[in-house]
Amino acid sequence: MSQSFNAVSSSYNAERVDSKPRPLTASERQKALVERRKKTHKEIKVQVTSDLKESLQRLCKTEGITQAEMIARWIEKATSSSDM
Repeated sequence: MSQSFNAVSSSYNAERVDSKPRPLTASERQKALVERRKKTHKEIKVQVTSDLKESLQRLCKTEGITQAEMIARWIEKATSSSDM
């Protein structure tokens, strides 16, 4: 009797469908992040001299923040001090 039970359980395992979705690739995760950010953020593209870019990178490394966060701080500080 136990043999027939084992036969049923093994066939059940063969027919089982994995319900987990496949994991996203790195590029798919990045694309999803960009799409979510488009709702709340706007892109800024600027050209600066290499010296200024290096200075920005050093400042950000010292503060432990991203370049976007540093620029956002500067804009917030400038607008709050000028009382726009």
